[in-house]
Amino acid sequence: MVERPLQASRQRRLKVMTAAAGSVGQVAATLLLCALLAPGSSYVLDDSDGLGREFDGIGAVSGGGATSRLLVNYPEPYRSQILDYLFKPNFGASLHILKVEIGGDGQTTDGTEPSHMHYALDENYFRGYEWWLMKEAKKRNPNITLIGLPWSFPGWLGKGFNWPYVNLQLTAYYVMTWIVGAKHYHDLDIDYIGIWNERAFDANYIKVLRRMLNYQGLQQVKIIASDSLWEPISASMLLDSELMKAIDVIGAHYPGTRTVKDAMLTEKKLWSSEDFSTLNNDVGAGCWGRILNQNYVNGYMTSTIAWNLVASYYEHLPYGRCGLMTAQEPWSGHYAVEAPIWISAHTTQFAQPGWYYLKTVGHLEKGGSYVALTDGLGNLTIIVETMSHKHSLCIRPFLPYFNVSHQFATFVLKGSFREIPELQVWYTKLGKPSKRYLFKQLDSLWLLDSSGSFTLELQEDELFTFTTLTTGNKGSYPPPPKSQPFPCVYEDDFNVDYPYFSEAPNFADQTGVFEYFMNIEDPGEHRFTLRQVLNQRPITWAADAFNTISVIGDYKWSNLTIKCDVYIESSEKGGVFIAGRVNKGGILIRSARGVFFWIFANGSYQVTGDLAGWIIYTSGYADIKAKKWYTLTLTIKGGSSSGTLNGKLLWKNVSVNFPKNGWAAIGTHSFEFAQFDNFRVEATC
Repeated sequence: MVERPLQASRQRRLKVMTAAAGSVGQVAATLLLCALLAPGSSYVLDDSDGLGREFDGIGAVSGGGATSRLLVNYPEPYRSQILDYLFKPNFGASLHILKVEIGGDGQTTDGTEPSHMHYALDENYFRGYEWWLMKEAKKRNPNITLIGLPWSFPGWLGKGFNWPYVNLQLTAYYVMTWIVGAKHYHDLDIDYIGIWNERAFDANYIKVLRRMLNYQGLQQVKIIASDSLWEPISASMLLDSELMKAIDVIGAHYPGTRTVKDAMLTEKKLWSSEDFSTLNNDVGAGCWGRILNQNYVNGYMTSTIAWNLVASYYEHLPYGRCGLMTAQEPWSGHYAVEAPIWISAHTTQFAQPGWYYLKTVGHLEKGGSYVALTDGLGNLTIIVETMSHKHSLCIRPFLPYFNVSHQFATFVLKGSFREIPELQVWYTKLGKPSKRYLFKQLDSLWLLDSSGSFTLELQEDELFTFTTLTTGNKGSYPPPPKSQPFPCVYEDDFNVDYPYFSEAPNFADQTGVFEYFMNIEDPGEHRFTLRQVLNQRPITWAADAFNTISVIGDYKWSNLTIKCDVYIESSEKGGVFIAGRVNKGGILIRSARGVFFWIFANGSYQVTGDLAGWIIYTSGYADIKAKKWYTLTLTIKGGSSSGTLNGKLLWKNVSVNFPKNGWAAIGTHSFEFAQFDNFRVEATC
């Protein structure tokens, strides 16, 4: 128990009220005296009648999909700085939970993430970047909770169907190998595993997965279900005792801070296992601040997990900049520590998983909310938010109107907290730049009398943390390099003997998977290439294209020349392309427009205005066959385009009036093996 407070002087009281009123500048003493006497509502914080639910932590999602794609390409020291802002305790967001996509080879929002088992007899636990990211998170916070969740699955699991539950044992085995591989190859202990993101669950599959995990000695790995809505999973659990026993946490997405009766009746932990996904400006920060409190106040959710961790994907892909921070320029090293990082810190730096919410939490009389948490050892953290409707709109769901207005709030500490002498104060004010503060430490608050109460003057769009912990810290690094566009001239020969990551820098796979490849059949110029490695359509989560494609570059590019060596491996129906001005990606990739220059193993070529091949500009025949290298060049200038094959003009003066700009790209006609080498793009910037 902390010591009994000393009697504060009148001068000290005025100083405290300056902090408590949220004023960082000078406030007139007469106004402060009025604040001391101002009428307002009282809120009791008391543990005499026991505690509320156990707090499980605040986290974020990497994946769902390819949201951390560009992060791995950052040069040091900037990459480590970004990771520190996300994971380092008492520095930035200080996240308690990292949830990652179990790559399944399919498009899952902003790109594809590779599976550890592309094919039935294939296992590789070094593909992609989620293994690396989990290790970096653990390096900074050894206590961080790790969660894995599939969005898509490799096609072989479906046996011809777009469905992961054709063979329950096989799918459970696939997921189990990912957990075992994480431990065996990376010494990572996965704490929780999910079912199928925002798609149908199969109760029998969940039971099979639980039994298989137990059989493999993985009893400690808990199951979250169903990463969709509260229903029908909650009702299903109430009707099925074995299912109830198999599931440890009910995870709902974008619950709007509310739960349902059936979920409460299960008496299981309730999590908002995906939330936020809002532009990371001040409105997004307000959304995050509001739901971090109100997910518990309204819905008894003891964990909230943001999609996504860091906006590290091309901004013109869907949901650009919907991460807690932004890191989308590895070529320049520029990144931005956005306001949601510091909103997170108000909770994450002052409460840890294993703490407990007090039962005495709730709404403020004139708008806003408050929560309080304790470690049961005398420490107390109180978080108060007054986010207005206008400045806390999340991308989903619909937010009914509410009003927040100026108010005074008196907090009364009772039970084991009544003798706390001092609280540290951290403050955020969102809105106008002249009045904006992010995670600013104010003077500590000496409680004004032995009854343990203090009064706050609250304006809208504020966030306060009051805590007995003295470890809070607003970490910082020197400003990163200035923002720069993608280089106008970019080339990659893919000559990497032992690549640390399986994917080439800056290429963002939108359908299919493109990996570094050592071509043992060609010891010469094309020994090291980039290869599209899927020969079967995955079990999709989104509307993947019927062609594979990886985009790269600056979305603003208009006039450019793309050159690449290509190698068709499929003898009969094989085909490859290079493209410019590609205007869509992510979940919209199937409808991408652009200028696509195709060659096929049957000796034909095409120029199309879309990825799907419906808009044919020109076509013809040339000396083309499979298993031979060709050099394609595509030039787009204004409203005209031309193409060469091995340096010889193949077509010219093809009119291309739409789109006016977009990414460069490479890809294949279908899910087929093909190789690419000596990629070069030269754009007019």
